[in-house]
Amino acid sequence: SSGPRCPVCAEPWVSPRLLPCLHSLCAPCLRRLGPLGEPGRAAARSVLCPVCDAEVALPPGGVGRLTPDYLALSRGGAAAGCDLCADGAAVRRCLTCGADLCLFCCQAHRRQKKTASHALMELENTKDCSQARKPLFCPSHPTERLRLFCEQCDQPVCRDCIVDRHRQHPYDFTNNVIHRHGDALRELLKSTQQRMGTLEGVLSQIDDMGSAIHGRAEAVATEICLFASGYVKAIEEHRDRLLKQLEDLKVQKENLLHLRKAQLQQLLLDMRTGVEFTERLLTSGSDLEILITKGVVASRLTKLNSVAYNTDPSMGDGILFAPQERAGQCCGYEVFGAILNKVVDPARCTLHGEDLHSAHQNQLTGFTLICNDTIGEQMRRGGEAVQVTITHKDKRDCAVKPTVCDNGDGTYHISYNPEEPGLYAVCIYVKGQHVQGSPFTLMVKNKFREHQGVFHCCTFCSSGGQKAARCACGGTMPGGYQGCGHGHKGHPGCPHWSCCGQVKESSECLGGPPTDTSQRSLLRTVAL
Repeated sequence: SSGPRCPVCAEPWVSPRLLPCLHSLCAPCLRRLGPLGEPGRAAARSVLCPVCDAEVALPPGGVGRLTPDYLALSRGGAAAGCDLCADGAAVRRCLTCGADLCLFCCQAHRRQKKTASHALMELENTKDCSQARKPLFCPSHPTERLRLFCEQCDQPVCRDCIVDRHRQHPYDFTNNVIHRHGDALRELLKSTQQRMGTLEGVLSQIDDMGSAIHGRAEAVATEICLFASGYVKAIEEHRDRLLKQLEDLKVQKENLLHLRKAQLQQLLLDMRTGVEFTERLLTSGSDLEILITKGVVASRLTKLNSVAYNTDPSMGDGILFAPQERAGQCCGYEVFGAILNKVVDPARCTLHGEDLHSAHQNQLTGFTLICNDTIGEQMRRGGEAVQVTITHKDKRDCAVKPTVCDNGDGTYHISYNPEEPGLYAVCIYVKGQHVQGSPFTLMVKNKFREHQGVFHCCTFCSSGGQKAARCACGGTMPGGYQGCGHGHKGHPGCPHWSCCGQVKESSECLGGPPTDTSQRSLLRTVAL
């Protein structure tokens, strides 16, 4: 609602104008607002309301054509001046002529014969009386009051307007049409109030939801703090457990090392004693003395030489921390990080596969890498840094991109699909070092020749007993059967390919194109 002062200049109203957003501003303040318009256009047709920041359109006539806000004027906080003398403060209003009068002019108003019968009312009593408001005069005809309403133009007019610009327009007195237009406005007001109620309900729900979110966020924050503190406690306990485990492992390995050292020192002492005694015997002893003690000395030296010992001082001393290794539960939390006392030894890692050194063009081939520790035992975990390169020996720009699959148990499956035939150099690294057997040469043959026959036990079974069916194994059966049969002459004794006689199902076909009648009979078997 309009207050007693302009929201921009904070001064009493001066010709207030009502914007389409229903906020009022003084006309001078409106004219001082920066216009909103597109660059290059002649004039801006909109302004930004300083109250609600809404962009509102101006009428073609500019600010002066905006609807005056008489309600703001009637609620203005400044004292009204006398309309007759313009010097004193108005204390009463004439209900007949609508003029605000000071005390002196009121007395003069009553003394004059023409206005003596006019009714006067105290201005303090007119604040809430709509019938006692000052009359509104026509902007186009300042001496004429607005008493009529033009239905076609939907605006109040005066008598002069009816005979001028609004000639032949339907019109009526304002007190006759106010009920109809007021009722329509009340219906709109009612609809808007209902929407306001709905919006207020939604806003209330939003506030409730905001409170619920705030409460839930605080509860979750508490849960996070409890979880984090518990997790920190679990991590600290896991740390202490790992450190104790490391200390125990260190003591164990040190004891083993000390024992091994003591054993080797004793062996060295025994050998030194035997060597010194033998050297002294050979240099200082007589022939007879040597022959007498030879048996004892030889037996001792032979026994010392037969003692087995390891010359690798670092064998079995590996201690490794794996931060990504699952370490089970600690205080109800899953923790990671484990101490591993087995370290992979690239020189003891082995390669396995049927076709390790051979492959076929455009055929997926693979082999297995087994990682072992320093004593040759298989590592039972994955995560090692395995690197594989396969490069053509004649074409340096030709390389095969292999795929390394970690099985998680110390084995790795390496697969590749060569596109070019020829010799390749294959290098397999673990922790940057060659494994056992690396590098090696790979022979990639031309495209794998598919079998055109059937993999069968014998011709008799695969052909359903047809006599003309033959097999490339060369076997025959009595009774006119030209193909092989179980236990008969030429049968290889195991399942085989009918097209070439190969006994390995995954082998390459060795048969050639048919050149004679016998080969055409062979194709008959292939077709069967």
